[in-house]
Amino acid sequence: MTAIRATELSKRYGTVTALDRVDLTVGEGEIFGFLGPNGAGKSTFINLMLGFVHPTGGSVELFGHDCHEEGVAARDRVGVLPEGYSVFDRLTGRQHVEYAVQSKDVDVDPVEVLDRVGIREAADRKASGYSKGMKQRLVLGMALVGEPDLLVLDEPTTGLDPNGAAEIRRILEAERDRGASVFFSSHILEQVEAVCDRVGILQDGELTAVDTIQGLRESLGGGTKLVITPDELENGTLEAVRTVSGVETATVGDNGDGTTLEVTCTNDAKMDVLVELQHAGVEVVNFRTEEASLEDMFVQYTGSGA
Repeated sequence: MTAIRATELSKRYGTVTALDRVDLTVGEGEIFGFLGPNGAGKSTFINLMLGFVHPTGGSVELFGHDCHEEGVAARDRVGVLPEGYSVFDRLTGRQHVEYAVQSKDVDVDPVEVLDRVGIREAADRKASGYSKGMKQRLVLGMALVGEPDLLVLDEPTTGLDPNGAAEIRRILEAERDRGASVFFSSHILEQVEAVCDRVGILQDGELTAVDTIQGLRESLGGGTKLVITPDELENGTLEAVRTVSGVETATVGDNGDGTTLEVTCTNDAKMDVLVELQHAGVEVVNFRTEEASLEDMFVQYTGSGA
């Protein structure tokens, strides 16, 4: 069964179109990353799924239940870590999870849940003394109670250190392995790339791409990133490279040893870029090719950074 199905889903606020006829399906047992620059409509899509707002047009279903017409049934199998979540300062971590256990009417040891998200030792401390990362883990633990069939997570690794983020990725992979679907938005693209089966890119309310990471690379002509170390860059060189057929982006970077020229382009354009530099009188000291990262592809699809 399909976990999420959006059909011509739209949302307008007066004259502003926040979401424009989005069609999207997310399967069971899939980790799906939802990407887009600020203001693209990601939070609006999530709010429509959770029934916080009603669509202007189209529909979105969870496990076959319309999120607007059958809201309770649609959300019955869902665990949520929302944007802008809050905790109860006077309650302990254990009490938070106990509340989730009672709400979902399941038989779960709250301490085991807290152990799974890495804050067992703080089970009996009041949440007012938790760090931002600990609060993030606590709310994720509450979302995991009852083994939901769908996890909807908005920026699940915000506030976590690298070890904490890696631990959350392992949890998401374990949820997928037991058959659950995971839908999450994030601006930390390397984490999305590390864990997602597919990604969708939203831009100005429109879904501009949905595919695997490799599929996105192939749709961009191979997704090659050419990293060039020149002896020096003259004024106008960057603009000249950008005019080469097959070049998507060209930026100046620094590899720690000096200036680099980083070019995302089709495989066929690599030699043309090097020839253009030669014509511009730039001596190439070294160069290498890499697969384009999700961040590189995000820039190409949206024309912006993460």
